[in-house]
Amino acid sequence: MDDPELAEIRARKLQQLFTSASTPRPSAAEWSGPVTLTDLTFDAEVRRPGAILVDFWAEWCGPCHLVAPVLEEIAKVRVGRMRLGKLNIDENPRTPARFQIKSIPTMLLFRDGKLVDGIVGAMPKADIEAVLNRWT
Repeated sequence: MDDPELAEIRARKLQQLFTSASTPRPSAAEWSGPVTLTDLTFDAEVRRPGAILVDFWAEWCGPCHLVAPVLEEIAKVRVGRMRLGKLNIDENPRTPARFQIKSIPTMLLFRDGKLVDGIVGAMPKADIEAVLNRWT
């Protein structure tokens, strides 16, 4: 026989699971755009639960401007599963140095604060999605 207190805890947890499963996910229409990251905000943003793809870029970088709309399109489709962060390497040099970013665009994927994958260069959308499909 189950302990009454244990049965109550199980019932409460089961109810929480049902409630969270029925909570609708945000739609692409609710996407508010990429998160602007700085050397000061990077760690806190990356440590938030879930996945964030961080785009290391610069204003003068042509390939960065080519890949940016692709990343935004991907992020809109994955709203609720992944966030998109953008870090300008010229304005924030410490963070790229920590991760030994030598070439841009570089996209690093973090999940629950841990670096799990990365992409260097302006890759085609399908290649970016293949990396993300492993994690989001």
